[in-house]
Amino acid sequence: MAAPMLRWCCPVRRWALACIDGGSRYGRGAATGCTSSGKRGQSSVAQQPRITAQKPRKGEHEWAAVVGLEIHAQISSNSKLFSGSQVHFTAPPNSLVSFFDASLPGTLPVLNRRCVEAAVMTGLALNCRINKKSLFDRKHYFYADLPAGYQITQQRLPIAVNGSMVYGVCVGKKRSQVINKTVRVKQIQLEQDSGKSLHDDLRSQTLIDLNRAGVGLLEVVLEPDMSCGEEAATAVRELQLILQALGTSQANMAEGQLRVDANISVHHPGEPLGIRTEVKNLNSARFLAKAIDYEIQRQINELENGGEILNETRSFDYKLGCTVPMRDKEGKQDYRFMPEPNLPPLLLYDAESLPTAADLQQVINIDQIREQLPELPSVTREKLVQRYGMLPEHSFALLNEVGLLEFFQNVIKETRAEPKKVTSWVLNTFLGFLKQQNLAVSESPVTPSALAELLNLLDRKAISSSAAKQVFEELWRSKGKTPAQIVSEKKLELMQDQEALEQLCHAVMEGHPQVVTDVKKGNPRAINKLIGLVRKATLSRADPTVIKEILEKKLSSGDVSGPSARGRTVQP
Repeated sequence: MAAPMLRWCCPVRRWALACIDGGSRYGRGAATGCTSSGKRGQSSVAQQPRITAQKPRKGEHEWAAVVGLEIHAQISSNSKLFSGSQVHFTAPPNSLVSFFDASLPGTLPVLNRRCVEAAVMTGLALNCRINKKSLFDRKHYFYADLPAGYQITQQRLPIAVNGSMVYGVCVGKKRSQVINKTVRVKQIQLEQDSGKSLHDDLRSQTLIDLNRAGVGLLEVVLEPDMSCGEEAATAVRELQLILQALGTSQANMAEGQLRVDANISVHHPGEPLGIRTEVKNLNSARFLAKAIDYEIQRQINELENGGEILNETRSFDYKLGCTVPMRDKEGKQDYRFMPEPNLPPLLLYDAESLPTAADLQQVINIDQIREQLPELPSVTREKLVQRYGMLPEHSFALLNEVGLLEFFQNVIKETRAEPKKVTSWVLNTFLGFLKQQNLAVSESPVTPSALAELLNLLDRKAISSSAAKQVFEELWRSKGKTPAQIVSEKKLELMQDQEALEQLCHAVMEGHPQVVTDVKKGNPRAINKLIGLVRKATLSRADPTVIKEILEKKLSSGDVSGPSARGRTVQP
């Protein structure tokens, strides 16, 4: 059988902020922590809508949780998987629907080359074996937003199988250690997306938007190698970074470009796995972690109280923080899978098997795609640690926020400050302000050049650390001003007159003899009080390190009762 004809389609490069969680339906934040153990004697789930898994008391039966994921990622492509209709998230309803998408009689699928290349590239990045021959199938089910009554997928022989992905989980009291974990990738398959049903409760009607019908999806199936919500959320975030680095998917969860179904069960260690439930359509890493942790504890509570777990599909109510039943799976749905009669097997080639007279526009070379693989997030993190000497958890933080790594690198290019200082300012001060204002990096009023200039002033000791923070706050409020202008306007320059600073130190010591006595008695806090008094006198324009050196020199030499500085005016 001949290989199917491929339709050329260039990838879309719209890099949007991947909002992975937050307080609203779509938002951002960190994944919640969890454990996989439970304990007896807890109150009912209904009374505790926001339960997280807890460790058992000593001597009680432990529970082990098992979590597997099915992830649907929308492929970055100008057009759909089997039709020439465009793909655009903000298009008016039903404005991007071809005859094939609407399933009109006589229409036939034409495979999108870009989608196949994206699947192969993703499979290679996830260490999968690429099948040189894969098949398409029809999965039948009836719903209003699926006009054909079936979905074209790859159930029998998917395009990629047997891969693995390494992801890092932060542990420890301060979450300052990173432990690498591996999850197996069962398979990656190409399939169509369905349309969207919009439910109008006020009018008791459902409206159908077919713009999404037929959009190309990558279904990535992760084996049940995870044990809690945090691990699952971290694995999904790592996959999201990989897809974005490859350009195979924008993976923007806020726009539904990355959706997750979680399969969860609990059992006693050493015993057979328990009955699993599936939590569908989780579109936030934070909600994914919460849903899994809640479902683990719900199942533990149910079993501890003598109940049983139903094989059912559930959804996560983010307002209540709990999972709710959707439908049961006891009577397994018959999807009546059958080979797709309108699509021949998809044949791929490598350098050895590529036919000599093959039309390069009609075949896909796996080895050629392998050579085009970009740098993956794990490699980027390793380079950051080696090049800048930063901690592994800092490299994770730089990559986890969209645009933050590029911001950091631009600051590094324009400043003489040490990389460790730049890392601290970017991750603590800059990122802290972004989170307070709920802004993306691209929306920041402070540019990399402005922060670099500020760090240069700090590096050459033109301003103090506290003054630098004042300048940053002013930069955040006053767009258009440079750090140098702010320093000049607010008179924040450090004192350069060493003699005047020595006179001020002498005056402070004479004015506070009891504090001087405490310093001599060995009270370590007393000298800090003297430093604070001198800085107050200089309106924070003196370097604390220089002040400390002068004070210690005077204290060691006994030069405290020298010429009085009282009544003398010293210009700071």
